[in-house]
Amino acid sequence: MSINKRKMMDNALKKILVPVLRKLEFKGSFPHFRRLNENNIDLITFQFNRWGGSFIVELATCSTDGVTMYFGEQVPPNKVTAHCINKRFRLGAQSEEVDGIWFDFENAKTEEDFEKVAFRVLALLNVTDRLWISNLFS
Repeated sequence: MSINKRKMMDNALKKILVPVLRKLEFKGSFPHFRRLNENNIDLITFQFNRWGGSFIVELATCSTDGVTMYFGEQVPPNKVTAHCINKRFRLGAQSEEVDGIWFDFENAKTEEDFEKVAFRVLALLNVTDRLWISNLFS
């Protein structure tokens, strides 16, 4: 995968998804986002495949106090990411045990191709419902 393709995918996600996440009160910077709710923090992380042109979206929640890592480090609420949490749900999966959708951009060539991938992600994110991510773990 070319570095240019990764950069183009990043740009498409930033153009299409980040404004929506900001409007819905998510903080953080690409690829890690968090939203403070009354009882938890919603976490969204975009994890790219190191061997090719694809990525997955990981979803998690944690306490409003942040999280304590298994080795004792305290990660504060404004720094916690989905990667800090053992119990994660991948976008498009039916359960935690199942792999989610790997969004493939290997064959994308134009800005429009990359934006189509970003719109596929946006269509699956139900983040307007503040309980959506928490309910995935119920």
